[in-house]
Amino acid sequence: MFEQHDAIVRLFRDNDPTTVALLKHQLIESGPEIINHLRDLAAIDDATVSQHAKEVLEEIEGQQSLEDFTLLCHLFSDHGDIEHACWLLTRVLNPGVEIAPYQRQLDDWGCELAQRLQGIETPRARVLVTAHFLAGDLGFHGNAEHYYDVGNSLLSNVLTTRLGIPITLAVIYIIVAARAGLKLEGINLPGHFIVRHAGIFFDPFHRGKILLPADCEAILRKQKLAFQASYLEAANARMILTRILANLLYIFQDAGDETQHGRISDWLKALERK
Repeated sequence: MFEQHDAIVRLFRDNDPTTVALLKHQLIESGPEIINHLRDLAAIDDATVSQHAKEVLEEIEGQQSLEDFTLLCHLFSDHGDIEHACWLLTRVLNPGVEIAPYQRQLDDWGCELAQRLQGIETPRARVLVTAHFLAGDLGFHGNAEHYYDVGNSLLSNVLTTRLGIPITLAVIYIIVAARAGLKLEGINLPGHFIVRHAGIFFDPFHRGKILLPADCEAILRKQKLAFQASYLEAANARMILTRILANLLYIFQDAGDETQHGRISDWLKALERK
């Protein structure tokens, strides 16, 4: 089809909406194999052609990401790659987003954090250095004002705005720290996801504030729950992904978005089968 590059450009410029819609449908049906050609079209110096190409590209990438993420949920293990899963989910809900620049940013932050951690010997001091970097210098903190915004669950949005919900901020801390050689664990505390390093609990939502056991118990009391030791156990990758999707399920249910609610319900069922 892209042997007819010039013809496609002319058709994208056509003033007849039916002609353009038909061409877009044909291109979408061609699937992922034409993605590179579409990127070339999206980059040309013609706003109309570029916009049409971007719309087709987003549709194809969105469909492919949807298929890939659905398969991932069926196969995802307790030790799965949570960062990869989060990026794939981002592509599903935000088609067309460029992931590579964000990954390079995370790499840079990991290198910076590694340098800051050199010579830091105690767990508490390492937590303080990590929180000072991510919350203090970079400004990551909880989006209390718009807590139920879908963007709070997407890594690209959280990295751009430096705002998120407890679990996505925790994922940012975990993956940046991993790049710096520092092991952090997510803690699936009911009502408020937190992080632990070598026995030190802290809260990315509240700018990395260190939490004492009494603080964790206070969080549980807000949920009308009595303390159980299991609440402070490390969350595996499948538990983290499940909780991210459960948050989105609530958001789309509240918004009345039956399509997204149905998809997420299916993904959660797939994860629960493991």
